[in-house]
Amino acid sequence: MSRLNNRAFEILRVEVFKCSGNDIAGKVQRDIALKRLEKLRMQNGSPATFAELRQTMSDILPNFNEKVLKEAANANKPKGMFGLLMFATVSVAGAAGFIWVANLPFPMIRKPVASVAPLILLPSYIKMDNDYRQAISLVEQADQLVNKASGPADINLGAEKVTKAQKHLNGLPVWFLGYEPKFYCSFFGCSWKFTYDEFEKARKQIGRMEATIFQEKNAQTLLSQAEEGLNAAKQQYQQAKPGADQQKAIAAWQVSIDQMGEIPESTLANLMARKKLQAAQRDFAEVVGDTAGRQRTNTLIEAAKTFAMAAAESSQNPPHSADEWGQIADLWEQAIHQLKLVPLQDSGYTDAVGKIAQYQKNLGIVTTRQKAEQESVEALQRAKRSIPNLQRLASAETESGAIAGQLQEIITDLENVKTGTTAYSEAQDLLKFAREKLK
Repeated sequence: MSRLNNRAFEILRVEVFKCSGNDIAGKVQRDIALKRLEKLRMQNGSPATFAELRQTMSDILPNFNEKVLKEAANANKPKGMFGLLMFATVSVAGAAGFIWVANLPFPMIRKPVASVAPLILLPSYIKMDNDYRQAISLVEQADQLVNKASGPADINLGAEKVTKAQKHLNGLPVWFLGYEPKFYCSFFGCSWKFTYDEFEKARKQIGRMEATIFQEKNAQTLLSQAEEGLNAAKQQYQQAKPGADQQKAIAAWQVSIDQMGEIPESTLANLMARKKLQAAQRDFAEVVGDTAGRQRTNTLIEAAKTFAMAAAESSQNPPHSADEWGQIADLWEQAIHQLKLVPLQDSGYTDAVGKIAQYQKNLGIVTTRQKAEQESVEALQRAKRSIPNLQRLASAETESGAIAGQLQEIITDLENVKTGTTAYSEAQDLLKFAREKLK
């Protein structure tokens, strides 16, 4: 006869799903509980009682509904039975005291009692059974949480499970590990054996998980520090003035990125840091590139200003010769050339374009004045070259009409001399003389 019939199994299975959560810990608890129920269903023997069912579920699912347990126990009764076997324990003060002394955790007391009257050690067996079940269950849960963690919360919960498992392992007496309380196991259907190898295996597993948890927490601390430093560096950069302050922020930014890359590879924090590291490196590259671009733009604009200042200073106190105006034009062209080197994607490009427009306007003015200077000097030179011809005509007593025509030609050339040129003053003197002669 199966120790747990299908109807009772289904009643308990439904409650297991209700009591267990949907997180990793809940899934682990659910799997362990279902395995235990399946094991009872596969075993042959007397039907599992309410006490056995409660003991089976209480350690893994403490919040298991006792009403459901009673319902399952009733459903698990064989047909034709009316009532539940009850074991009444009548205890007197002397018997209770004797049992208490016999169950003290001392080998010199327990060993003789275990060989003669193992039933007296029933409380110790129950505690050992509970410690064993809890230890195995908690070790399994901790293993899932720690070694298959998906976030810091799993690591923290796994650490709690490891601590509890260690506490229950400490409750198992090492001197008693090779002894199986047959009477207790035959009564409660326990399936464990306290072996030293199994005990040591659990101890080592807990030790490894404690080391893993320690490493994971250290890695999480490093990740948190790197993230805090990264955020502080970003804020410092945004508030810093261009120059030395921004360079300090960039250096702090780089240090935080390096710290994030130094998190141990075998840790969960490293997996979390990889995605954040890629984003941090991308942002850093953009910021450094933007800063370098601004520095380059500032350098080019300052160079352009230097040429523009030299051109402006050279333009003062006109008039200037055509060669001097040409040199001034070259300075403006150099300033414009520096501004045209500013890349389109740089943040200072708009300022550079504005200055180019201003400098082009100044260059146009200088070019116009250079042309006016050249034309004025040429007109003055033509007028001067015509004066000897006028003198020859006058000495040869040529007709007055020819002399007047020559004078008019000289006057026309002199009138073409522009104001603000080097030739203007001399041209005005000659023009006054020529007009008087023409009268």
